[in-house]
Amino acid sequence: MPTRGNCRGQGWWHGKFRGCGYRLTLGREAILDILSGAEGHLSAEDIYIKVHPKYPNVGLTTIYRTLDVLSSLGMVYKLDFGDGRARYELAEGPKGARHHHHLVCTGCSRVIDYTDFIDDEVELLQQTEKGLGKKYNFKINSHVIQFYGLCAKCSGNK
Repeated sequence: MPTRGNCRGQGWWHGKFRGCGYRLTLGREAILDILSGAEGHLSAEDIYIKVHPKYPNVGLTTIYRTLDVLSSLGMVYKLDFGDGRARYELAEGPKGARHHHHLVCTGCSRVIDYTDFIDDEVELLQQTEKGLGKKYNFKINSHVIQFYGLCAKCSGNK
């Protein structure tokens, strides 16, 4: 769970959170700590289950409110994989942005983080961002892309 001063290198969010005018309470830090160590994409309920045993005063309402604040600050991505439950992940880690896209299986709901971009993909995304920015006079800071389909197991391809 969270540690003041955070010797594990995960306290990178301290300055960022406080710099936006918010206090970093123990409950908020616990939520950030859970997200920073998460293997997958967690729902508010998943976070609650992990936080509550150690911090019983941190209720589900607090978790939802904190996730909304973190999402509005751009520190957390709120994701919708089509199953009716919002999932959350940190927008960046201690080493900076962790940019990736998602492959979502509509058969089994498996979500694959896709990070191994090839040069053509990177170039296409840069051109798309540049074109959209120019067309709509809009400065794009980031994007989230999700592809929906069937994984090899669900499509019968082994």
